[in-house]
Amino acid sequence: MSDEIYGGLTQLGGRSELPASPEEAVLERVPNAQPSMEYAVRFTAPEFTSLCPMTGAPDFAHLVIDYVPGDWLVESKSLKLFLGSFRNHGAFHEFCTTEIARRLVELLDPKWLRIGGYWYPRGGIPIDVFWQSGAPPKGVWIPAQDVPGYRGRG
Repeated sequence: MSDEIYGGLTQLGGRSELPASPEEAVLERVPNAQPSMEYAVRFTAPEFTSLCPMTGAPDFAHLVIDYVPGDWLVESKSLKLFLGSFRNHGAFHEFCTTEIARRLVELLDPKWLRIGGYWYPRGGIPIDVFWQSGAPPKGVWIPAQDVPGYRGRG
């Protein structure tokens, strides 16, 4: 690892505790080695968890995050820890999904980002939450998220 490029990372390469909350989580970025090339990056988190803010009951989701980077890439371990920090955090599905997008856009200033939050049913109703920053750049292959409507999702 080059100290010049990666020297500022605080979580990669060692043991890192799960942050107590999303507010305490540190998202880190690294320079995009191909900033002039437009390409898509996908992160899939099929076991995302948070807590219902009213009952404290666990909520589960399958998240799909797609982005076209500009000058920065999200460092994947910091993203994993950030997503894990929601595990004991009480918030509605809509907030969790859009807060993840907001933090990533704030950190990365990507050319484009979208998130699909496919939440498992609670009370018999699945709630799916979608957000994107605008139209994707022309010519970039953006695959479908391919998470089916709820039918025993898995």
